Amino acid sequence: MTKQTKFSGRAWVVDVPDVDTDMIFHNRHLAITEKEKMAPHTFGNLPGWEDFPGKAQPGDILIVGHNFGCGSSRQQAVDCFSALGVTAIVGESFGAIYFRNAVNSGMPIIVTDNITKSGIANGDTIEVDLEKSIISCPEKNITIQANTFSKVQMDIYQAGDLFTYGKSLAN
Repeated sequence: MTKQTKFSGRAWVVDVPDVDTDMIFHNRHLAITEKEKMAPHTFGNLPGWEDFPGKAQPGDILIVGHNFGCGSSRQQAVDCFSALGVTAIVGESFGAIYFRNAVNSGMPIIVTDNITKSGIANGDTIEVDLEKSIISCPEKNITIQANTFSKVQMDIYQAGDLFTYGKSLAN
């Protein structure tokens, strides 16, 4: 089964630098391992964003600033967005471990410069093209070139996650 490489969704712009994994998914909830139970705790420790789980809808796309997901290696900080139905995370830069965890989980994570200053605002409908590495907001006539979505990243995304991708290599 081939996953979509072009999709659109409502934007959420988190223009806060250095959002660490504790702000995304607080350590007091680390005992939660079932993805669907993670959703209500997303951004529970990020001032001004604590109500995000009640506003988020499946298909939403997160736009984030510099060094998003820095800090510890907690998988819940990626999985909580999947639990909410967030389709992709587009950011200016990511913590290295966070980026890898997202890729390994099959979450489209895209890097592009100055996306938070592009004019895209909360609630705008944006389009993502993973093959062309383009983020656009047609209603505002904004088109942004992102870093290339690597072949291995695309293969893991198409497989669903790293484990499924690894199994496909064994066949």
